[in-house]
Amino acid sequence: MARPRAIFLMGPTASGKTDLAVALARALPVDLISVDSALVYRGMDIGTAKPLPKVLAEIPHGLVDILDPEETYSAARFRQDAMALMEKSRAAGRVPLLVGGTMLYYHALQHGLSELPPADPELRAALRERLAREGGAVLHGQLARLDPGAAARIHPNDPQRLLRALEVIEQTGRPLSELQLEKRGEPLGWRVLKLVRAPADRGLLHLRIEQRFRRMLQAGFEEEVKRLLARPGVHPDLPSMRAVGYRQMAAYLTGKCRHDEMVERGIIATRQLAKRQFTWLRREEEAVWLEEERAGEQALALASAFIEKP
Repeated sequence: MARPRAIFLMGPTASGKTDLAVALARALPVDLISVDSALVYRGMDIGTAKPLPKVLAEIPHGLVDILDPEETYSAARFRQDAMALMEKSRAAGRVPLLVGGTMLYYHALQHGLSELPPADPELRAALRERLAREGGAVLHGQLARLDPGAAARIHPNDPQRLLRALEVIEQTGRPLSELQLEKRGEPLGWRVLKLVRAPADRGLLHLRIEQRFRRMLQAGFEEEVKRLLARPGVHPDLPSMRAVGYRQMAAYLTGKCRHDEMVERGIIATRQLAKRQFTWLRREEEAVWLEEERAGEQALALASAFIEKP
């Protein structure tokens, strides 16, 4: 039996993936599924550049607005949720189009998940105490010595992933990056067309990132984060609040930096995210990098041919 088909539309932040995916959905029999670790959260709209309600009403996006910010989401849960939606789309005679920039989710979907030990609350608490006492730079330096591969992917200001990597090393005596190469579960049994939208001119992407961040501020991003932090159970250390942009705004709102520092840090952090996304994208096999000047035309032609191919 022929393998079912799916389309991946990948790219760094602010590259125009969502607009392109919506345009494809208007022209082709595809169902959009979000591959974004922040779009899953309700109430996190401006800082995630979530599609407007009228767009979501016209073109539904799977895995958008499925959790409250107090909850957590994982690559394992994403894989389960995404595969269920992909199968639902296939059963309806359509093609799932997965769009987003959370590259770890794409990796988990395609290659399965590594078998890692469960979280150890006591060990995690001890590591949190060290983080508070010594700072992220010190713990990241330790990770760089013990697991250079993981350290290259994890930012010193990403406590969730930093502490998890150190926790796994403590539990197993082995680097997280090594364990993650030991795949578990079946790889994705679908034929996949991988499209990458990423400006060749990195300066252009940096300009777009800055412009988008400033538009978010004008659109009420500060008020959005204020409302979130005022909710019971929501605090700056939650995984949702550690998302790029939200982390910097929360620091400003809790008096840890000035407004101008928040803006600068938010833009820089978004650029760093894009850099990490490019690192993942370059490793993607059989991916077609769209030409910026004709990305829409090229993507439509490739996707149409892929869907219609016997």
